[in-house]
Amino acid sequence: MHLTRRIKVQLAIFSVVALVGLVIVLFGYVKLPAMFGWGRYTVTMELPRSGGLYPSGNVTYRGTQVGKVESVSLADNGKVQATLSLYDGVDIPSNLRAEVHSQSAVGEQYVALLPRDETSPPLRQGSVIAAADTSVPPGIDTILDDTNRGLLAIPHENLKTTIDEGYIAVGGLGPELSRLVKGSVAIAKDARANLDSLTALIDGSAPVLNTQTDTSDSVQAWASHLATVTEQLRDNDTALAGVIDNGGPAAEEARALLDRLQPTLPVILANLVSVGQVAVAYQPAVEQLLVLLPQGVAQLHPGVVPNRNTSLKGGYLDFNLSLNLPPPCTTGYLPAQQRRTPAQVDYPDRPEGDLYCRTPQDGPFNVRGAKNLPCLTKPGKRAPTVDICESDQEYVPLNDGFNWKGDPNATLSGQDVPQLPLGTPRELTPSLPEAAPPPAAPPLAVTEYDPATGSYIGPDGQVYTQSDLAQNASEEKTWQDMLVPGN
Repeated sequence: MHLTRRIKVQLAIFSVVALVGLVIVLFGYVKLPAMFGWGRYTVTMELPRSGGLYPSGNVTYRGTQVGKVESVSLADNGKVQATLSLYDGVDIPSNLRAEVHSQSAVGEQYVALLPRDETSPPLRQGSVIAAADTSVPPGIDTILDDTNRGLLAIPHENLKTTIDEGYIAVGGLGPELSRLVKGSVAIAKDARANLDSLTALIDGSAPVLNTQTDTSDSVQAWASHLATVTEQLRDNDTALAGVIDNGGPAAEEARALLDRLQPTLPVILANLVSVGQVAVAYQPAVEQLLVLLPQGVAQLHPGVVPNRNTSLKGGYLDFNLSLNLPPPCTTGYLPAQQRRTPAQVDYPDRPEGDLYCRTPQDGPFNVRGAKNLPCLTKPGKRAPTVDICESDQEYVPLNDGFNWKGDPNATLSGQDVPQLPLGTPRELTPSLPEAAPPPAAPPLAVTEYDPATGSYIGPDGQVYTQSDLAQNASEEKTWQDMLVPGN
């Protein structure tokens, strides 16, 4: 038979394809080398019983097939030995646990290799997995027998009722139950992935639970109070419903009110902020005022007590104005040639400098003036300016405060009018050197008025007599005498 060149080429290609396919089948599918033990090693596994394990069963490691069960036999010591044929190239730690599992309810047992660590030496040819490191599932006949006895122990009527109620409960909920199972599997996978965090959470929950146990009384008290509040809400349900129903309209009215007040409300709030800042700065003074004001009101009451239960109403009022007693303080203010007359009605800028009565603090002039203002940040200290209050320097009167006649600013002593040029920072005492020590306060003698003779001691230490105030005064007093000081 004569073959053409084309037919020969086709036969050659077919032969090559058939040979390649045969090699793939023998080595890839049939695994011919493995049938003769090439590329494999055997491991012996001891079992308390066979547990339904059979030859050719699968062997898995981390869910991947790594070999077959070669044989299952009974050893001389009465235990079952299973010979496992494992693939080369997969290092399986020798510190592991081998468990026999069922692939389905009808059997199909396989061996699952579960490593305990990753540092132990791998299994080798002839390795033995001891019976203490293996486990087999209970026999299916034992499970069926126990299930049968359990069902026989349940009354048939109750079992029928349970099955019927179970059908009613879950009947038609297949998709929902499927989603529930899938969600549970997803939660289990996430929990496995975050095992360290969950373990830390469980370990750290002990202090929290112990705290709840230690504060059980407080928790019970809180629960009791909550129950009381709940009962009050239940008893006042009508009023609460009224608040809820009327709350919306009330809020709308409040919003409308705020809209009407919108042009002026921000200004008021801004002013309140300024007032609040002032109140915070002067908090000690405000507290002192709140303490002294009731006492001052109480001291005014004796002036009304003498007219109690009489036809006269009100309190006693003394019209003795004591004019020019003491004389007005001019020390520390502008000189006479710089003062303005009361007839002027313009409003020039305030002069630069600290203008106040600069006499001694315990002197008779302007005792309630700036020189005796209490320092808020330093209790017990009094000074006319904040700078002196915040410093360690004490108040120093102008020219010792004695020269209150003649030159009002005691310029003859070298102390100028307390003025500051524009743009110059304010100093504590611009007229005295910083190293000058404060002079000692002059002694002040005080005596009571003698009504028998009408004599008293003045601020200058001299004895004065007001004869018309004596008890033996005979001349009649007029209302003009009450408006001028005595001689």
